[in-house]
Amino acid sequence: MSALPAPRTEQAAPAAPAAPSKGAGRRTLGLMLLLTALGAVLVLTAVSRVWATGTVAGVTGGALDVSVTGSTVSGLPTGLALAALAAAVAVFAVRGAGRVAVGLLLTLAGFGVAAGAALNADGTTALHAEAARKLALAGARAEHVGHSVWPWLALLGGLLIAVAGLLTVRYGRSWPGMGTRYDAPTRKAPARPSDAPADLWKALDRGEDPTVG
Repeated sequence: MSALPAPRTEQAAPAAPAAPSKGAGRRTLGLMLLLTALGAVLVLTAVSRVWATGTVAGVTGGALDVSVTGSTVSGLPTGLALAALAAAVAVFAVRGAGRVAVGLLLTLAGFGVAAGAALNADGTTALHAEAARKLALAGARAEHVGHSVWPWLALLGGLLIAVAGLLTVRYGRSWPGMGTRYDAPTRKAPARPSDAPADLWKALDRGEDPTVG
């Protein structure tokens, strides 16, 4: 007798990737808000500090001290840091693809801050302009130029904002929204009078005309 064929075993289908839990979503949301706030505060603090210092020879032979802050050197980091804060708040007002778009904007803002801080960290051009303004001489040049660490702290703040944006792109779809109570109210259609025969007989018993209205 021929042996019976062995039963065929079906391979199990690969399990679908588990959706992120609500707890994980809230943790990544909190991390995004923390990174955005820390990055923006760091940038706004850094641009208000002195980035470059120097001296310029005065008309009478003395030397004048000159210095420039980060906001004087470039207004780009300030504007992008404020835009990042607005984008973090906007995350709660949108869902789905809208959050991905906000995350991309947040990422671009962070990298823009970092690039603006790195490109203007020297601050020498702004320092020469400040020396010319103080002496009212177009050709005045600052000497003995020194630099501070604040531009690099602004760059760090920009990178924190960029990481917050990447978190939004990756996990934003799973984050909770504002809730339906914030949605625009919808008007309810007026209830139509019942046309059931029992209701018509009850109206007649009460002495009402069911055909009115």
